Amino acid sequence: MDLEAYAATHRPDWQRLDQLAKRGRLTAQEIDELVELYERVSTHLSIVQAQDPDGVDANRLSLLIARARAKLTAASGSPAAGIKSFFAVKLPYALYQIRWLTIVLGTAFFAVALAYGFWYGNNPHMFDAMMPEEFQIAYVEEDFVDYYSENPAASFTTLVWVNNAWIALQEVAFGITGFFVPYVLWVNAQGLGISAALMHKYDELGTFFAFITPHGLMELTAIFIAGAAGLRVFWAWVAPGRATRLQSLAYWGRQLILVGIGLIGVLLISGLVEGLVTPSNLPTWAKITIGALVLAAYWAYTWILGSRAAAANADADLDEYDGGRQLVTA
Repeated sequence: MDLEAYAATHRPDWQRLDQLAKRGRLTAQEIDELVELYERVSTHLSIVQAQDPDGVDANRLSLLIARARAKLTAASGSPAAGIKSFFAVKLPYALYQIRWLTIVLGTAFFAVALAYGFWYGNNPHMFDAMMPEEFQIAYVEEDFVDYYSENPAASFTTLVWVNNAWIALQEVAFGITGFFVPYVLWVNAQGLGISAALMHKYDELGTFFAFITPHGLMELTAIFIAGAAGLRVFWAWVAPGRATRLQSLAYWGRQLILVGIGLIGVLLISGLVEGLVTPSNLPTWAKITIGALVLAAYWAYTWILGSRAAAANADADLDEYDGGRQLVTA
């Protein structure tokens, strides 16, 4: 097909749609015309993209469709509806898309931690090469527990939140490299396993789990989520699928932003548990139950609402015509 001839034939419709989309206030007749042209030009866009997806006309029409769509929804949309859509559809669907990668990273993390725990646990002399015995005892009897109670709960919660957010941010920012996320998870899994082995050496493994488990269930899951989102962007440019590499990167980059916003809330909740529940005088079973309920609530939110959005063919991004792109699926 001759794209130049096609563009020349339909350019009057494009120009008219552009005029209506830029106009401040429209009459009822102009709104009807805008809707009709929006649908017509959307079809033109799909045809142009099929011939030249990264061409000038495709890019111009993509912007035009997006502007027209914003015009159509400006009057009927509301902040409340946007917030509801974000938390009920977009965010859970974005998390749902990376659910299996999140689980894989978590499984690998605990496998590494368990391996280091058994290794150091069966070779306790290795700790002597790392630190003097008095330092080991100080860590087990004082430092480990005092870490959770030496600061006021409010300030400690903020400190934990910022620290965990920083780790998640690094995974999100450098996940595209492909190696940073595995490196961060390996180092943290190694540290967790060695700490458990050291506590076990002095018969304090129960204390270790009593202080790690309540907040660690959700806190570590948040780190796995951030890692999964970062690695998904890495895979977007390695194997973009039917989309172009730029389209794939753009799509998953937008999903990364959604996940990042969601992680702010997730890490805040885990920080509250670590600051208020972990060092509290509640029975160990009660603290662990609270942590387990928080984790269960996250997965219920992700799986139930996310699967519902997937079944309804919803998307955490603009629709194909509205965004001026070919749909990229997981």
